Amino acid sequence: MSRSRLHLTVAAVIVFDNKFLLVEERDKLGGHKVLNQPAGHMEEDEDLISAVCREVAEETGLILKPDAWLGISQLQASNAHTYIRVNFLFEPTHLPTHYQPQDSDILALHWLDEAELAAQQIPVRSQLVTNAITAYRQGIKLPLDLINPLLWV
Repeated sequence: MSRSRLHLTVAAVIVFDNKFLLVEERDKLGGHKVLNQPAGHMEEDEDLISAVCREVAEETGLILKPDAWLGISQLQASNAHTYIRVNFLFEPTHLPTHYQPQDSDILALHWLDEAELAAQQIPVRSQLVTNAITAYRQGIKLPLDLINPLLWV
């Protein structure tokens, strides 16, 4: 596999009032609408936690810090790219009254419970979305201190 086809991404499972925050976006390959957790690629100059906080802020307008992480997912996509996704958990105790996406690629924000997500006409971006919710429901909450800080040499 070419390294140009290997992608390190982060994703945020944000849970409030027993509902999950999902972003509505367009699939870059097919152009159809999909639901995803706030997620994206890491930038060169950031660590994992900074990356997921940046993605949350860009895609939702929320400034949050993760409470735990849910593990690592892997996906071999139909475009022959491999995605390594580090899933983080955010469980805010309150939310601001107004917030909105800062990224023009995000069409809408949706707070959905699992039944509402299953009933949606808009599909999830990939099985990684529901797998991350399943990890949360299974009680997986890995401490953030298991992720060593980024070392600069």
